[in-house]
Amino acid sequence: MENSLSGLIEISRFYGRKKDYVIAGGGNTSYKNKTDLWVKGSGTSLETIGPEGFAVLDRKMLSVMSVKQYSSDPLKREAEVKEDLHKACRPGITVRPSVETSLHDLIHYAFVVHTHPTLVNAITCSNKAEETIPSLFKDALYVPYTDPGYILFSRIRDMLEDWRKDHPEDPKLIFLQNHGVFVSADTTDEIRQLYDSVETIIRKHIRKMPESEQAEVPGDIVKILPGLRMIFSEESLKVARIRNNALISHFTLSSQNFDKVALPFTPDQIVYCKARAIYLEQDSPEAILNECRRKVDAYRAKYGYMPKIAGLKNYGILGFEDNITSVSTMLDVFEDWMQISYLSENFGGPHFITERDIAFIDNWEVENYRRQVAKAGRKQGRVENKIVIVTGGAQGFGGGITREMIREGANVVIADLNEEKGQELAEELKPLLNRNEVICVKTNVAETESVEKLIGETVKNFGGLDVFISNAGILRAGGLDEMTMETFETMTRVNYSAYFLCTKYASEVMKLQADYKKDHYTDIIQINSKSGLKGSKKNFAYAGGKFGGIGLTQSFALELIPWRIKVNSVCPGNFFEGPLWSDPETGLFVQYLRTGKVPGAKTVADVKAYYEKQVPAGRGCRMEDVMKAIYYVIEQEYETGQAVPVTGGQEMLR
Repeated sequence: MENSLSGLIEISRFYGRKKDYVIAGGGNTSYKNKTDLWVKGSGTSLETIGPEGFAVLDRKMLSVMSVKQYSSDPLKREAEVKEDLHKACRPGITVRPSVETSLHDLIHYAFVVHTHPTLVNAITCSNKAEETIPSLFKDALYVPYTDPGYILFSRIRDMLEDWRKDHPEDPKLIFLQNHGVFVSADTTDEIRQLYDSVETIIRKHIRKMPESEQAEVPGDIVKILPGLRMIFSEESLKVARIRNNALISHFTLSSQNFDKVALPFTPDQIVYCKARAIYLEQDSPEAILNECRRKVDAYRAKYGYMPKIAGLKNYGILGFEDNITSVSTMLDVFEDWMQISYLSENFGGPHFITERDIAFIDNWEVENYRRQVAKAGRKQGRVENKIVIVTGGAQGFGGGITREMIREGANVVIADLNEEKGQELAEELKPLLNRNEVICVKTNVAETESVEKLIGETVKNFGGLDVFISNAGILRAGGLDEMTMETFETMTRVNYSAYFLCTKYASEVMKLQADYKKDHYTDIIQINSKSGLKGSKKNFAYAGGKFGGIGLTQSFALELIPWRIKVNSVCPGNFFEGPLWSDPETGLFVQYLRTGKVPGAKTVADVKAYYEKQVPAGRGCRMEDVMKAIYYVIEQEYETGQAVPVTGGQEMLR
């Protein structure tokens, strides 16, 4: 027989990577020999599971649970079962055994792989499941819907005992109504063959498959989603995402269509999305927002908690949660929910979980534990869950700001004309992510259409905007004799006019958020320069744009404070280590050497030494210096219109 644990890991990851079999790390797998059982731990993802993700239990102690009498009180019974499972764990095991552990031990085969394939649930969640399963799979066991946990274990135990009276072997396929399938065999190769066979058989009986083509989200979602985000953020700040495709468009076309996903099919759907979504069908941004407010208030009054999913007619489905990773998972689960409903029409139509069953799952201790595991280990950063745009965010100061914002829990949009550099940085930062996300949007901050696209992509991906950092800029040094009108206008367009453009479109989103959440503050932060505080010889084009930027900051601050939008500039000193200064071909050290800006300088080192001597602190500005100023600006609520110097004493406010 194949290596047991390595085989278990391989088959677990194989199905864990398939979204049409496993969503959100769900499902369960196990391997057993005569003495021990290895089973996936609760809260562990099949996609990435390793040896440490499995609980190892003593099968002799597990066998006692098959005959033990537990309390008739559901809460006491589940607590007793949990305690016995813990006792059966081998010494040193730290993961909690799956609630289905005893069920895995009950089945005679060495390997058990329990998943929730969309195609399988098309039948098990249909009105004709009870007649269809036996007709398609002659040697399979069909189990009507049963509460998960010990009750499900007991029912399958009794059904297997009856089965064994007439069959020499256990069933290799056990279909559970509204819950998926258990596939069991003595080798992982046979597990794969069985799953392939099940899929092939079901596909032959499906007359119509759902379409999957992507569909556009209308551009005016920027006038809707930020307000919806704030309505859903009554208890804590949420992020949001919208998704649309042909399948989603079908179900969000009308309230009648949406009724076919009005209730859940499986326990996992309740865990991740709650039992019900809301449907919004008005046809203008203001009407949609007012409709959402009414329906959310009614929902919370009836069920005691907020909804997590909304269907929006002509737009798509929206998810709202505390972090963007959970939002993406919810949308995956709800889209699968739609797939199941659509496919179930091939087998008599959708069969939902009952209200009684919904209440059981929603209050079940095991599912509450799964929610706690999902939330565990999150680092609460200084900008946790905020949505941040950084223009020029691919390198230099912008790259440093992006990196630090990610470390502190923000969702960051890198807006940069150099898309390749932006994508490289986004990929590099993936190991730092902790349920937040970073994306790159190619952006020319001096072009209206490009800035509008940036704001639209930010809203579609994250739901709104909390911090806009206007960092993009260019510098071409030169005196009056050297500067051309073309260069001057290019610098002014990027360093000055672009700040206006970005503020114009960023503030529209921030105003909408303020209208629907009265205690929410947002920030527009211009990364200015010490050159915005004092003139700079042979650098007038840059200094002039930065001086003008501070004027814009003060003016924007006065205009936007009624919406609790703070507008401030941060004025760093010279960032000598960054590419602006140190690039060997285009950096300022090279430029200043060529233009003779530093008298007597013969080398780049001479130019650098000259500028370092001008700083009372004796060094150039560093990334950590700038970040402290940015965090101060964000965290306080009583400063706006300021130009905060970060110059090591080189420039001081008067």
